[in-house]
Amino acid sequence: MGTEGARALLERAGTLTLQTGNLLNWGCLRKKCPATPGEEVRDCIQKTLTEWSSKIGQDQNQETLEVLECSVAQAIEKINPEERDELKVSAKLFIVGSNSSSIRDAVSLACSALGVAQLDSVIIAPPPVEDGTNLSLEYLQPYWKELENLVQNKKIVAIGTSDLDKTLLEQLYLWAQVKPSSNQVNLASCCVMPPDLTAFAKECDIQLLTHNDPKELLCEASFQEVLQESIQNVKANKWIPLWLLRYSVIVKSRGIIKSKGYIIQAKRNAS
Repeated sequence: MGTEGARALLERAGTLTLQTGNLLNWGCLRKKCPATPGEEVRDCIQKTLTEWSSKIGQDQNQETLEVLECSVAQAIEKINPEERDELKVSAKLFIVGSNSSSIRDAVSLACSALGVAQLDSVIIAPPPVEDGTNLSLEYLQPYWKELENLVQNKKIVAIGTSDLDKTLLEQLYLWAQVKPSSNQVNLASCCVMPPDLTAFAKECDIQLLTHNDPKELLCEASFQEVLQESIQNVKANKWIPLWLLRYSVIVKSRGIIKSKGYIIQAKRNAS
């Protein structure tokens, strides 16, 4: 039971989907303020895994689930349909493995977790490029096409980017069918917005936002480490994170956060 049951389920599953639910419902997380976004993600994964594994009963040990859903029931909070018009649902998506089809899965799971038909905005963080390779329009195009399809299918209202300089943002804007509505700029990389980026964004009605996320919010090694710490003796090095989505639900009229959480998906390497 408990950790043993969780380990047995993980050894049989091929995909792990972890949902933190609304972090504002987690009393234990409220007591401690993580110093960085990376620390917050690690804390959330660890607490969700630990709480989930403690609830695994012996009857579940025999189940074989290809897709294993790891969540904490008391933290899950769907949006009341009567309140939907008063709320803005935003997400930022970090692709860990370079697979554009992950975007569809991430948005679908976020909508399902929150009980909504569409997200108001999704910002994509540039997927990791190989060492020595520069981020280019060609590299971004398949990811942006996936986002455009989701806009056309009414799963997302507006789409945005993160950490693009003026040249790359302009290239994306000119090429894209659905134009980026926003671009996030890292506070660590500049104290003042670059004037050329500011001028272009104003001309094309692109909102410039700031953020303090690291380039890799959740790397493979970090995910495996926290999995190993949470569930002892699990073959953590077999698990590869695919993507991480952070969402927030904001009350439009008051600008306060009603809900915030993470959804993470990982695959087990069979070899």
